[in-house]
Amino acid sequence: MAAVLSIDPRTGEAVEEVAQETTTTEVDRLCAAALAAAPGLEALGRGGRAALLRALADALEARREDVVAVADRETALGPTRLNGELTRTCYQLRLFAEVLDEGSYLEATIDHAGDTPMGPRPDLRRMLVPIGPVAVFGASNFPLAFSVPGGDTASALAAGCPVVVKAHGSHPATSQLVFDVLEAAARKAGAPDGTLGLVHGVPAGADLVAHPAIRAVGFTGSVSGGRALLEIIEQRPDPVPFFGELSSLNPVVVTPQAAAERGTTIGTELVGSFTLGGGQFCTKPGLVFVPAGPDGDSVVDAMAGAVGSTAAPVLLNEGIATAYGRIAGGLADAPGVEVLARGAEPDGTGFQAAPLLLVTSARELPEQVTEECFGPVSVVARYDGPVELFGALAAMPSSLTATVLRGQGETELPLAVSEALRPRAGRLIYDAYPTGVAVSWAQHHGGPWPSTNSQHTSVGTTAIRRFLRPVTWQGAPADLLPPELTDDYRDIPRRIDGVLELPR
Repeated sequence: MAAVLSIDPRTGEAVEEVAQETTTTEVDRLCAAALAAAPGLEALGRGGRAALLRALADALEARREDVVAVADRETALGPTRLNGELTRTCYQLRLFAEVLDEGSYLEATIDHAGDTPMGPRPDLRRMLVPIGPVAVFGASNFPLAFSVPGGDTASALAAGCPVVVKAHGSHPATSQLVFDVLEAAARKAGAPDGTLGLVHGVPAGADLVAHPAIRAVGFTGSVSGGRALLEIIEQRPDPVPFFGELSSLNPVVVTPQAAAERGTTIGTELVGSFTLGGGQFCTKPGLVFVPAGPDGDSVVDAMAGAVGSTAAPVLLNEGIATAYGRIAGGLADAPGVEVLARGAEPDGTGFQAAPLLLVTSARELPEQVTEECFGPVSVVARYDGPVELFGALAAMPSSLTATVLRGQGETELPLAVSEALRPRAGRLIYDAYPTGVAVSWAQHHGGPWPSTNSQHTSVGTTAIRRFLRPVTWQGAPADLLPPELTDDYRDIPRRIDGVLELPR
């Protein structure tokens, strides 16, 4: 049984032993406990689970200083970024409490018995119910918001599903700390034992996904990691839903008018976006289409200047740093690609990486530049007119986002670009940058393969839908129905005989 070590990415040195890798026996115990907790968690009702989520947020806030300090030591993301991420984490826990209060997520629907053109109809009542225990895989790049206390955990608990989290090896001490905080708060809030569990180690993650008690899996990571988990799921006697956020290029189109009006500003802001957090955002703009000619040159010159003055960031772990060196180097050596600018070189300490800006032609776009490279690199593709631009857009893989930077009042070209990219993106962005993902009711963080493998979002209130399944009660007596499906219940929006009725 291997030790789980916490590594400081600024030095590359192990700082502490956090735990031992979780054994198969212990995984089985945690999954059995989650299964046993499921009825009690559902029985808390919407109000009880809302109180639970708010208690978890309060508990994390109370330990803010400790959580940020440990997370910074393990990720090198800095206190400012991590304080913001913890604020986001607590906010999304509280937002899902509001989802429970509001209740429309249940999709409660009643069709009373009656005559129809097809003949008599029985009394039918439908709503969404918890799917069962959920496995959540923490992400390397968001040690809080997409990890143990993150959006997958928040939405699953809101749905009424116990959660067993696979801690990410990049931040095991952070994972263990926040789990201990959450577990104590959950117990105090009246959640049943087994509502939350934590495992460490790659073998434990495989055991978790294969366990028969697990009814769904939430994953944020690489395509290769997602495929490995999918293979395990496919070998189960009862394959379960897998919700993976995997890979994203996030193309940006700068229109000629935008370049003419504010080229230097755009160039500087684009570099700020693709180097943010060391370029380790799933929404990092990895390919930027810039028009040929002097106006486009102003964008590119500003990008080159900004990259040249950018320090070498510390990446999250040795694996990411090694992969960045290999993949970015391969991009630079691809046919038709030139190195336009390079940031500060690493000083040899820890997991540093040099920022890199590459340039190529949209007309002969190399296939290599359409693949995601995690880290502080972006490729500029120069296009000469709409034919070259739209020919290159037709070769784009699907992404989480697609961005159009327009001129003042410009609509014709942005509309055409939007129509070309909409089938390939889950979020269309205008005159802004994709590296911010607001947590809200209208947010969608997903897209066609390979960005995700489902139609659902992992950010925003509708993320709860992943961990629910529909059930219809036919001819059920009132005392056997969930409260939300009884005739006199009026606390949530419901559709009654085809008509939407709001709460009274």
